[in-house]
Amino acid sequence: MKHNFSAGPCILPQEVLTGAADAVREFAGMGLSLLEISHRDKNFVSVMDEAMALSLELMGLGDDYAALFLQGGASLQFAMVPFNLMKADGGHAAYLETGTWATNARKEAQGFGKVTVVGNSQDRNFSYIPKGYAIPEDAQYFHTTSNNTIYGTQMQEIPHFAHGWNVCDMSSDIFSRPRPFHQFDLIYAGAQKNMGPAGATLVVVKKDILGQSGRWIPTMLDYATHIKGESMFNTPPVFSVYTSLLTLRWLKANGGVAWAHQRNSEKAALLYGEIDRNPLFHGTTAAEDRSHMNACFLLHDEAAHQARFDALWKEAGVVGINGHRSVGGYRASMYNALPLESVQVLVDCMRELERTA
Repeated sequence: MKHNFSAGPCILPQEVLTGAADAVREFAGMGLSLLEISHRDKNFVSVMDEAMALSLELMGLGDDYAALFLQGGASLQFAMVPFNLMKADGGHAAYLETGTWATNARKEAQGFGKVTVVGNSQDRNFSYIPKGYAIPEDAQYFHTTSNNTIYGTQMQEIPHFAHGWNVCDMSSDIFSRPRPFHQFDLIYAGAQKNMGPAGATLVVVKKDILGQSGRWIPTMLDYATHIKGESMFNTPPVFSVYTSLLTLRWLKANGGVAWAHQRNSEKAALLYGEIDRNPLFHGTTAAEDRSHMNACFLLHDEAAHQARFDALWKEAGVVGINGHRSVGGYRASMYNALPLESVQVLVDCMRELERTA
């Protein structure tokens, strides 16, 4: 058995993998693969409709929002957001820089108008979430990144910007914990971190914020285009959407976002408890900003213990815990589908290293 801690593409529930594989062989009793049928076929249209509706349902949002399944990853949203929301005349947006992807989003927005960076934690390699910052009242929107996959930090609470629109990149913790989703005007997330395979990006947008920028927007980058086309203005990534739907069904059947949060809290408590207890390891982030999705940690003495520890976790069937090059060490990604038992296996390896050191 493998215990998959990969940061993305992510671990998926076994029943989702089985259902997706079945659909590749034959979909909806059609005698054809999901990969072969027209995306305009009624059987796939119903998939897209359900996926969009279920996304809103799990967030507790109504029909004043639209859920879209687009392509281009979260990285394309770095440009689509300012294209659609920043005013052509006197455009201004506020960004909180908490990691690599937040920085990339800010860089894209600078091509569309004035950008104010309200906080930046690069001074300590993005190991904490900035606090106590002020958001300019004349900004059209405030952009945050809820979870930082590379550095292992997570915004436990996201400030509500009352003077403009609230935008959040939730790529690596979407559907993992309750949030006041109704306070956000636009949420986007690449599917491959907690929802499905690479290829689709979920965008949830409040409809009445669109059409106010006063700028020309290329057709494919206009959210209104995709709302009107019901996420099928062009051929959608059918496999990624269908697999995401299966994951959303799985999540709802087990108790929704609240259930996921309880499960994720238990996993995080188990692993961080061992990191703090075990004298051979230490965490890399401020304790109050630790991510429930991506736990980053280091050995105190790599020269003495790395080879032995690597052998232990590999022998136990653990995969995907090598840290990002920006941080080093180890990163255990504990997305919704990862069972508590897998975290226990990793913790047992850490304890065995301590016992035999």
